[in-house]
Amino acid sequence: MKRVMLLLLLAVFLVSMVMAGEVPVIKIGAIFPLTGPAAATGYKLKYAVEVAQEIINGTYPEIGLELAQAAGLPNLGGAKVEFVFADHQANPEIAMSEAERLIRNEGVVALIGCYHSSATKPASQIAEKYGIPFVAGSSSSAALTERNLKWFTRIAPHDGMETVFFFDYLNYLNEKFDAGIHRIAVVYVDNEYGVHAAQMVKEKIKNYEEYGFKLVADVKYPTSATNVDIEVQKIKAAKPDAIFHASYIGDMTMFVKKYKEFNVVPKAVLSYCGGYQDPQFVINLGKDADYFSGPAATTPALFEKMPILAKIDDIYKVKAEVDIDGPTLEDFASAMVIAEAINLAGSTDPEKILSVLKDHEFAAPYFVSGKIKFGPDGQNIYSASVMTQILDGVYEAVWPETYQTKEPVPYFPAWKDR
Repeated sequence: MKRVMLLLLLAVFLVSMVMAGEVPVIKIGAIFPLTGPAAATGYKLKYAVEVAQEIINGTYPEIGLELAQAAGLPNLGGAKVEFVFADHQANPEIAMSEAERLIRNEGVVALIGCYHSSATKPASQIAEKYGIPFVAGSSSSAALTERNLKWFTRIAPHDGMETVFFFDYLNYLNEKFDAGIHRIAVVYVDNEYGVHAAQMVKEKIKNYEEYGFKLVADVKYPTSATNVDIEVQKIKAAKPDAIFHASYIGDMTMFVKKYKEFNVVPKAVLSYCGGYQDPQFVINLGKDADYFSGPAATTPALFEKMPILAKIDDIYKVKAEVDIDGPTLEDFASAMVIAEAINLAGSTDPEKILSVLKDHEFAAPYFVSGKIKFGPDGQNIYSASVMTQILDGVYEAVWPETYQTKEPVPYFPAWKDR
């Protein structure tokens, strides 16, 4: 009953503002890690959502998006969108409490976030409790879309999809370059994101045993790790051809430094969405970042082929002083999609917004897939990823060949030769 009354009051408020000639404001909650170990990443996600807000509320005819053509949401009398930001500090309990605060105190009609899957999980459960839409951008744990939630949708490919992508890419390297990659190690942080990624490796590798793949090391490390000597020694002893990493930027930087120190030289290192995709990875490591790989929704190397994405990046770079990266673009997409769903619904009624999210195919010319469509479980059925590899400090698109900006290097050179 309280929810119905709140919706009625909001509807009356919007109508009265339009009749009075005032432009109404529709609030959407955005929960990211703005302090704590992932704050640098959190602010880049925040900048991306702010860019989406500028595009929606302004006029950018040169950007080929429906909501860029006129100021505000045309189906709601030009209503402006305001993303109300909250900081979960990489803490799941804070994510939960901030989601509730945004809904009850700020009056948001939808939520986006939270980057960390471990934060997205409880925050989206609060959205489920109150019956409002939640659109996750870059959170990758497959478990998030295995909960039978009504109100949850997710744009990024989950770690199960990424694991299949990894094995298909390694098959490509083996077939085209005779890379001889068969022995796999999985290295992962001990949280929702990492543990589920490791589970996906153990599950999906069974489908690739006929190609000679086998798991030779399963290495978990704590979220608070400040030294990974023991973990790296375990990895070295297992002699993997390829390492699958589920790590954040600080962890990934620490591991690479230790790989160099202990002379760990695999043929490939593939990273789930997280640390590798952050351009800070190259800044942190210089030439030592070369030859690492991972899937990404975008890379600056693709901008020449994707003019709309390049224009979005021009706006983003003014704020962030770096190019937009894959996870950041996925959270930009979450902001655009929820705003478009509200506009197409012509209403802030949650059921109407959800109906659009479930049924509509959204144009996404900033992704290589070109579109976003949510399946029955809330997962985007179109993967926007390309495999990237850092070569001479640049994230090059190396596979599929359709989007290739450079051929991959199917081996790691010795550390002393870099």
